[in-house]
Amino acid sequence: MAGDDFNITACNGKIIGARHYVTGTARDRSGHGTHVASTAAGAAVEKASYYGLASGSCRGGSERARIAVYKACDDSLFCKGSHMLSAFDDAIRDGVHIISVSSVPYKVRRSPYFLMDPGAIGAFHAAVERGITVVGGAGNSGPKSATIFNDAPWIITVGASTIDRVFQADVTLGGGAGVVKGEWLTFPNLDRSPIYPLTDGRTAKDGNASYLAASDCQQDSLKREKTEGKIVICEVKGKDPTINLLTQANEVQGKGGLGMILVDDVTRMVAEYSGDFPVTVVSSREAVKLKSYLNTTREPLATILPTVTVGNYRPAPQVSYFSSRGPSVNLPNVIKPDVMAPGVSILAAWIGDDSESTPKGRKPPSFNIISGTSVSCPHVAGAVAAIRAAQPSFSPFAIKSAIMTTAFVTNNVGSQITTDAGEEATPYDLGAGELNPTGSLNPGLVYEATTRDYLLFLCYYGYDTSTVRLISRAARSLNFSCPLNSNPDLVSNLNYPSMAVRLAPNQTRTITRGLTNVASDGNWSYTATIRFGGGNDQGLRSEVGVQVSPEKLCFANKGERHLFNVTFTSTGPIDVDRVVFGWITWTNPRFKVRSPFVIVGSIAE
Repeated sequence: MAGDDFNITACNGKIIGARHYVTGTARDRSGHGTHVASTAAGAAVEKASYYGLASGSCRGGSERARIAVYKACDDSLFCKGSHMLSAFDDAIRDGVHIISVSSVPYKVRRSPYFLMDPGAIGAFHAAVERGITVVGGAGNSGPKSATIFNDAPWIITVGASTIDRVFQADVTLGGGAGVVKGEWLTFPNLDRSPIYPLTDGRTAKDGNASYLAASDCQQDSLKREKTEGKIVICEVKGKDPTINLLTQANEVQGKGGLGMILVDDVTRMVAEYSGDFPVTVVSSREAVKLKSYLNTTREPLATILPTVTVGNYRPAPQVSYFSSRGPSVNLPNVIKPDVMAPGVSILAAWIGDDSESTPKGRKPPSFNIISGTSVSCPHVAGAVAAIRAAQPSFSPFAIKSAIMTTAFVTNNVGSQITTDAGEEATPYDLGAGELNPTGSLNPGLVYEATTRDYLLFLCYYGYDTSTVRLISRAARSLNFSCPLNSNPDLVSNLNYPSMAVRLAPNQTRTITRGLTNVASDGNWSYTATIRFGGGNDQGLRSEVGVQVSPEKLCFANKGERHLFNVTFTSTGPIDVDRVVFGWITWTNPRFKVRSPFVIVGSIAE
């Protein structure tokens, strides 16, 4: 689809189609689309880097896949619902195999949820009715719970994790006092020796400002005579959402400061480039040494060093603080997100003419480092392409199962994956775990689902027969009708690769799942084990039971399917805000098929 600065010659062996719906061109103006597309399916490029950072060979998750672009959002990344639905319709007609959606619906939270979310409706038509796998970002509203987006069960919902690489921008202290570790993307025009006076916002307070505002380095809180020619330490103590690193750096720079050291455990986790003004971010732990030096030295001096790449960081992965968390407000009986993938400080292709990402005196970058679940989403889309190539008979739901049941739940130090705060991650944080691109190519068993299963889901969710037929062409062609006993608790019986149930006091609930053998013909025997997460409330853990029946499944032929039941029992009162989680794993010497479960307390009827 021709447009401004984009015509048919822009398509090639990699980009084979492009459409636009709002801006007059399919060409990417912000860099976001280029970054996510290259992450999913970019060709291999040697010596890629962001001005020498994260240097090496760079390629997409499925470098042989081809890309069709549907630009449904404007250059500020606002996505109008009608444009999203049009893009889904066009992609379906064009015959794509995978749809990667690095955006979230706006103001769509509660019933009649699916009818008000064009993305969910478009994804339903693609995944349930046309066999097209749809992958979506979980959203960047974490770490608060119940913030998940793209939570329709026919979408693979992806959270964001860290990787074992950080971008270190240290502070060297004067007088041989040592180094304070910082993280950020900065290219400071400062001497590498600690020759610059050091102060903090509280000391540099303007007379009219509060000490809290000055400590935060809020706008108009610092006095020029106290900051000019100095590196200023700013500390995040307030809760004002309008205060961020850029506004703080602007205040320091505007008052003549030479650089800023920000103390913030959250911001430190996501390194970004924020302009030519020298900035680094240190943890509260590292800040102890920094403050001690400042408060005990007559003439404290420091400098901020240029960023360097540090690999083999431990522990990794962790759940990023910004990654949206479950449970789903709309769908408590399905665990979301489904899985997590790298989404923090990821290097990928860029538009090549972005002045905001270009340090002074340098050419615009061909690669850039950004973060978000928009970035983690195409990692999974690339893995889906690889699975589809290796297993062409897999449905979107078999592919989802392969990704979820083979996901990693341990980090690079052999411990359970944690959040960025160091707490053991629950399925509401990481879903089934961290993407395992190679393991998902041959999962052994899959939780398969059909179009009818998802029509029943719509009934259980609360829609009547006429509404289901309005949503689904398949329901109309099959003359489908909702069962009379439809109720939300039956959602737990959807043949999903994770399990979520609500239990009232002294209640027993049994749900059914089916596993299909996708390995070769032969004698495949699996045994079930149950493991509870270590972070569970131990008082609640003693009040519930989980039992699998049968405990052993045997498969002789490829395509053979067996059912099993999981019985969840509460033996005492359960508060509605308390959760138990764990994993049910089917194991043999070749495969491990792992499914997370969550038990949520509910009020007895």
